[in-house]
Amino acid sequence: MSTVPAPEPTPDPSSEPAPDTGPDARAARALADAVREIEHHVAAAGWDAPVRVFALVRTQAALASEPGLAAQLDPAVLAAAQADDWHLTSVEQEGLPAAGDLEGLLAGLSWPPAVDGAAVTVERVVLPPGAEADLPEDPEAAVAALLAHPAREDVRLAVGVLRGGPAWCALRTRANDSDDAVGQGPDLVPGLVEAVRATLE
Repeated sequence: MSTVPAPEPTPDPSSEPAPDTGPDARAARALADAVREIEHHVAAAGWDAPVRVFALVRTQAALASEPGLAAQLDPAVLAAAQADDWHLTSVEQEGLPAAGDLEGLLAGLSWPPAVDGAAVTVERVVLPPGAEADLPEDPEAAVAALLAHPAREDVRLAVGVLRGGPAWCALRTRANDSDDAVGQGPDLVPGLVEAVRATLE
């Protein structure tokens, strides 16, 4: 397994109101930070990549059970983890079970209680609304037509969910492949959010 470097905290401008410091708000912020960092980490490897799966664990608990993890983390990240018990560390899962599709892969995953959440990144080809109606009925012919369609768009999705808690999604398109053009929100891909959430139940 390999860990994804956790994001360094960015202080809020003094002109903004003080952020909500309740546990639910801190958990939601920690998840959003983790999903953004995972998406950025995966984006650095380029496109045409396989599905990647990550366990999300609270950094303080991970350090308590595996002190050697401290040597892999930046001092600023360690300080952030000490200051916030909801700070998350992402651990990429290697040797994933064979599956015919993403749905089958996620259906075969389960996590031990020590894992607080899960995240997945996957690339998809999407078409404008209505364009799918013109695809052939034969599955193989439909895939070929989809890949050759002039209006196709390649997207990378990163979706993270906390056990019994919030979700966060990040979406990058190949056509606008820059860190400042990544769409974000809690429910950009509801079906995938629910599929990832089901692995934690």
